[in-house]
Amino acid sequence: MIVLNLKTYQQSLEKCLYFVDLAHAVVEDTGMRVVICPPSMYLRESAERFSEVFAQHADVNPPGAHTGEMPVEALKVAGVKGSLLNHSEKKLMLSLVKQTIERLHSHTLESLACASTVQEVGAIAAFSPTYIAIEPPELIGKGISISTAKPEIITTSVKKIHEINRKIIPLCGAGVSNKEDVKKALELGSKGVLLASAFVNAKDPKKFLQELVSVF
Repeated sequence: MIVLNLKTYQQSLEKCLYFVDLAHAVVEDTGMRVVICPPSMYLRESAERFSEVFAQHADVNPPGAHTGEMPVEALKVAGVKGSLLNHSEKKLMLSLVKQTIERLHSHTLESLACASTVQEVGAIAAFSPTYIAIEPPELIGKGISISTAKPEIITTSVKKIHEINRKIIPLCGAGVSNKEDVKKALELGSKGVLLASAFVNAKDPKKFLQELVSVF
């Protein structure tokens, strides 16, 4: 599984649907699961073009007088399949992570909760999200992969998840930049990777994604 977080890079704002169509084409060609997380302004249109769309964030509050929030019900209206939660750039209190996971699941949406440390992995695993992605924030966007710089974090996180709930699918991210990074992550026990800038900034993003997919 590959998760592409488009964040709100300028390229993502300008070429979001191009990236969505590209991911869709690679999935059609390979059968590999690729999830894409577009900026919120593109959620509905992205979901109309491609079935594997997640939001970048979801809020726990139900619809109502909550200015600027993204309730789970809005994600259902947009037609997405799930949401990222607790990314290092959008951290939540653990109590809110738990409540938001529960709200996502109650609306038949998948949850991908990010964790910055092995300790946080353990805490979040108790909430039974669909996926947990271990992402040390100091490596995000640096071009140095977690699977190279801190491989022990992946193996320890996978072990912790399995000890608590083997139904949770472990992923990893931070600095994933090439197919060797992905290959090593899989060897360490991760079932997939979460990446952002390496895809958005690639000279040929389709070829780049195809190379990553080829490892699985």
